[in-house]
Amino acid sequence: MNIKEYIKDNILYLDGGMGTLLQKEGLAPGEKPEKWNITRPEIITRIHRDYFDAGSNVVNTNTFGANLLKFGAEELEAIVSAAISNARAASEQSGGAQPKWVALDIGPTGRLLKPYGDLDFEDAVSVFAETVKLGVKYGADLIMIETMSDSYETKAALLAAKENSSLPVFVSNAYGESGRLMTGATPAAMVALLEGMGADAIGVNCSLGPKALFGVVDEYLKYASVPVLLKPNAGLPRTINGKSVYDVMPDEFATDVSELIRRGVRISGGCCGTTPEYISALVRASADITPVAITKKNITLVSSYNHEVVLGAEPILVGNRIDPTVNEDLRDALRNNDIDYIIDEGTEQQDDGAQILGVNVGLPDIDEKSMLTSAVCELQTIIDLPLLIDARDASAMESALRRYNGKAMISSVNGKRESMDKIFPLAKKYGGVIVALTFDENGIPESAEGRLEIAERILGEAEKYGIDKKNIVFDMLALSAGDNGTVDPETLRAVELIESKLGDESVLHVSRI
Repeated sequence: MNIKEYIKDNILYLDGGMGTLLQKEGLAPGEKPEKWNITRPEIITRIHRDYFDAGSNVVNTNTFGANLLKFGAEELEAIVSAAISNARAASEQSGGAQPKWVALDIGPTGRLLKPYGDLDFEDAVSVFAETVKLGVKYGADLIMIETMSDSYETKAALLAAKENSSLPVFVSNAYGESGRLMTGATPAAMVALLEGMGADAIGVNCSLGPKALFGVVDEYLKYASVPVLLKPNAGLPRTINGKSVYDVMPDEFATDVSELIRRGVRISGGCCGTTPEYISALVRASADITPVAITKKNITLVSSYNHEVVLGAEPILVGNRIDPTVNEDLRDALRNNDIDYIIDEGTEQQDDGAQILGVNVGLPDIDEKSMLTSAVCELQTIIDLPLLIDARDASAMESALRRYNGKAMISSVNGKRESMDKIFPLAKKYGGVIVALTFDENGIPESAEGRLEIAERILGEAEKYGIDKKNIVFDMLALSAGDNGTVDPETLRAVELIESKLGDESVLHVSRI
C-alpha cells in the first residue's frame, strides 16, 4: 500500500523512543546505539515489534546517528543493512493487522554547519546522501529526517534525500521553549522551506511534552498544505539515581496528542521517554477521531533562516540597491570583488525598513555564479531578511538557490519559453516564490489584456512543473511616467485584471521610474 495514499484518509501512527529503551537494556554511556543493530539485533527487533504490536504503522530504523562522520563506509553500510533487516523482521513477526512501513531514520550529523560551525553545507549534503543511498539499497519504505534544530542542516538532509531517492520523505524539527529552532527559525519559516522543497509531510518531534507544543503545531496547521506530524517527548526529563525519568504519563500523553489530532495533525507518535505503552494509549485514545481534511493553504510565504514574510496581507517593501542596473557604485564593487560593499548596502536597506532584499550581481565582465553565491552566503550570515535573487545565468541562479537558507523570491521569469524552461525546474527543486514579468518575445503589451494573456500562459506552464499558483507573483512592469506625470494607466488596470481574474498577488517594480 502507498503510504502517501494511506495518509489521505487515515491517521498514521509512528513509533516512540528508542534510546531510553536501549538504556534499560544496558546501553552504556557513550556507546553508539546504532552498533546494536549488528551486536544485539534481537533486542532491536523486539523493540520494533513491540511498537508494531502497539499499533504503530511506521517504525524508524535504529540509524539516528548513522552517518559517515561517525562511522567508516563499510561499517555504516553494515549498520544500515542490519537496521532495515531488523525492522523488516519485526514487521513480519508482528501480529498487528494494520499497514506497516519501515522508515530510514536520519538525525543530525552532530556538527554545526557554517557559519555557526565548521561543516560546509555541501559536505553535509554529501554525508546525508551516503546514508540515503544505503537506505534505498537495502529497501527502506520512506525516509524520516528528524530532530533537526537548524534550518540549514534540515535543508541539506532534505536535498540529499530528494537527489538520491524517490522515496517519500517526512521531515521533523525540534523546537525550544521559545517556539523557534536553536538557530532561530519560526514554524512558518520551516513550512515555507520544507513544503517548497517538496517534503511529503512536515512537523515537530522531540522538543518538549505535547502541551508545550500546541502553539508550534497550530502554526504548522495554519500554513502547511501537506500532512503535519507530531512526535513529542514524554515531557521534560529529570535524572533520578542516574536515570532519565519523564513527567508525562501515557494516558496524559495520549489525551494531549489526540487533541492535536482533532485540530488536524495527521501523523503522530512519540519521541524521548515514550514506549510502546504510550503508542498503545495514543491509538486507543484517538481511535474514534475522524481525520481533519488536509487542505491547500493559499498563503504565499518567503523566508530567511529565521522568519517568514507573508505576501498579500499588506504592502511589502523590497530593497533593490544591490542591482548594478540601478546602482553605479555597485558595478565598481563587483568588479573589485568587494563583498563588504554588498553587505553594507544590504544592512542599510534593512535598517531603512526593507522586508525583502533584492540581490542581483549580473555584469558581463564578472563571474556571476561565483559572485552571486558568495553574496547570498555572506548576506545571510549578517542579515535576516528573505532574499529576492535575480540572475541572468541559470547556473548562477541554481548555485545561489542551493546555498540559500530559506525560501527565496526568484526573479525574473517572463513569457518567453526559454525563460520558463530555465527557471521553473529550479523553483520546483529548491522552492521559491517566482516573480513573473508580463512580457514575452514581442515585448511588453500595451494593453492590460495583453499582459493578462501572458500571465495566464505563465501559470499554465508552471502548473506542468507542479508549481502552485500561490508561488507566483506578477510584475506588471510599471513604465516611466508620461508627460502628464502619472503611471501608465494600463499597468494599474493590469494589476486589477490579474488580481480579479487570476486571484494572484502582484508586485510593481518602481525603482527605475
